[in-house]
Amino acid sequence: MNEKKLARDILNKLVVTKEGKRLGLVKDVTFETRSGELIHIVASSPTQHAQSLNIERGKGGELLIPFSSILAIGDFVVVSEEEMR
Repeated sequence: MNEKKLARDILNKLVVTKEGKRLGLVKDVTFETRSGELIHIVASSPTQHAQSLNIERGKGGELLIPFSSILAIGDFVVVSEEEMR
């Protein structure tokens, strides 16, 4: 995944697992300010499947999906469920 994407280009995209299970919608991204390293995708509107997973949560209950779990970004943000654990 070495193609550059602007953060605004992924906002409101659906986050799905590689198996096609919906998790939520991209609300924001978090990053390390000194290095610029991306840390999480913040996903709102968690689905029932996402609620059943052991995914880190933000203060407002949004999902904090590790950037390292992202497999692809296109019409959807595809993540590896295994990498989120």
